[in-house]
Amino acid sequence: MKNYRITVNGTAYDVVVEELSAGAVPAAAPAAPGPTAAPVAAPAAPAPAASGAEGAVKVAAPMPGKILAIKANAGQAVKRGDVIMILEAMKMENEITAPEDGTIAGINVAVGDSVESGDTLASLN
Repeated sequence: MKNYRITVNGTAYDVVVEELSAGAVPAAAPAAPGPTAAPVAAPAAPAPAASGAEGAVKVAAPMPGKILAIKANAGQAVKRGDVIMILEAMKMENEITAPEDGTIAGINVAVGDSVESGDTLASLN
């Protein structure tokens, strides 16, 4: 076992490190004096707020970003190229457009949602 003092953002932490051989099971380390770091849980991904049934044509996010505005509603007729929503990525506003003529079957995101590349944003019939 080796003891180390690590300073993170001006706060010192005493840590104990145990070297394990292959197949060894780690032993519980005694509590070290001084401040201890609490484990940080990853934030849960927000569930998309679906507004209707899924259509045959999916409109996917071309890049990761945040939904700034939704310009179309479920049941609304759209033409190819009509703006469905605005996606902010890298501080730029990107128009997400209808890939073909149809009717919006559902909007799968809400304003403020973060999306990843390839996430389904809306669907058309």
